[in-house]
Amino acid sequence: MSGVGVGPYAELTIDAEGDVDGASRDAVARLDVTDLLVFAHGWNSDRSTATRLYDRFFAPFPRLVGPGVRLGYVGVVWPSMRFSDEPIPDFDTPGVLAEPGHGSGLDPQTRRALGALWPGRAAELDRVAELLAQRPDSEGAFAEFGALVRELVGLDGVPAGAAAAGVPAMFSADVLEVCRVFTDGLAEAGGAAEEGDEGDGGDGGDGGGGQPSLSVGNGLRRLWKGGKEVLRQATYYEMKKRAGVVGERGLGPALVHVSRGRPELRVHLVGHSFGARAVSFALRAVPDGWGFVKSLTLLQGAFSHYAFADQLPHDKGRGGALRGLQRRVDGPVVACHSEHDSALKVFYPLASRMAGDSAGFAGFDARWGAIGHSGVQAVPGAPRLTLDAALRDGLPAGGCVSVDAASVVRRGGAPTGAHSDICHEELARLVVAAGRMWR
Repeated sequence: MSGVGVGPYAELTIDAEGDVDGASRDAVARLDVTDLLVFAHGWNSDRSTATRLYDRFFAPFPRLVGPGVRLGYVGVVWPSMRFSDEPIPDFDTPGVLAEPGHGSGLDPQTRRALGALWPGRAAELDRVAELLAQRPDSEGAFAEFGALVRELVGLDGVPAGAAAAGVPAMFSADVLEVCRVFTDGLAEAGGAAEEGDEGDGGDGGDGGGGQPSLSVGNGLRRLWKGGKEVLRQATYYEMKKRAGVVGERGLGPALVHVSRGRPELRVHLVGHSFGARAVSFALRAVPDGWGFVKSLTLLQGAFSHYAFADQLPHDKGRGGALRGLQRRVDGPVVACHSEHDSALKVFYPLASRMAGDSAGFAGFDARWGAIGHSGVQAVPGAPRLTLDAALRDGLPAGGCVSVDAASVVRRGGAPTGAHSDICHEELARLVVAAGRMWR
């Protein structure tokens, strides 16, 4: 009935405000098991995709855990959305992906998903879709596009080009410059050129400074690919906030509730992408001294690699958003990372430095890195291991550890690369090792 082939299995349903469905929480509490494996999907998932992900990822575990472990499985279902033109390796079936040829336009499945994310905004979304499909060579069209995106994310009172406190630069900076930055990012990530780009008013030329000119008739059409990425990153902006809320206000309290009635239960948290952010922020709700969380495994985590740091290298007076919370895990915090993850290598830093964390967004430095690209940073004593070494020699008993999973997390197309290439038995074995579930 669940679509997940292992058992016992239960779903834990959490809404965008972090409110937990009580019946699903009670179903989790009734599982007659010694250990709970709790997995939170990432931002680029719908309900069907999340269920299929859980089915695939959980499949190896029954043959990997020891005879003393009665393992129960929990799939966290929270409201994210999927851009259906992003393939998941060995996962998507015919008819799931968008049909080819949409380019900078929106395929019907993505348009429906955006409507669910921003209900009541059909007119704005239809106009956004029209602009992305037509790619007008007009500064005015880009200005209209920028205004529409600001409306969608609730920043419609912020004019283009205005630096406003707390407003992400991707929504307040000049829209042409933002689209150019993301267009360049797509090229770096290996995105294909839009059909017909060549010869569209000489869009390959530059203005003498090494950057394509932004003047009318000299390449504005090519920037609509960046425009689509701006829309994608607007959903990223929404999902980043939501994942933290889901973890801290929903998942964490739900697990505390279950543990209060069953203190002997061992819980193992796993999260992918923004789901890694959700399971990590769940630690904020775990009281000090409660040792029911036995492991935390982050698969291509889409949050800062400084999250667990007591002190930020670039700001000695501040710590990471989760500073010291690894101590609430009675076992290791395992951060899997891969150089083949374009979503975290290219777009996470772009979006993060456009998210109002600095005065500007030109240039790159280490402060913008994601934990799923470069592992845990600025946590003294945190070892760095290859996946082979971690599986061969084991993991530390506690604290943070970074595991380079690039040997298996390596496949996927533009623009996200290997970000979703996580269904591998080696990663399941790593979760078993982190939770000491071989006993």
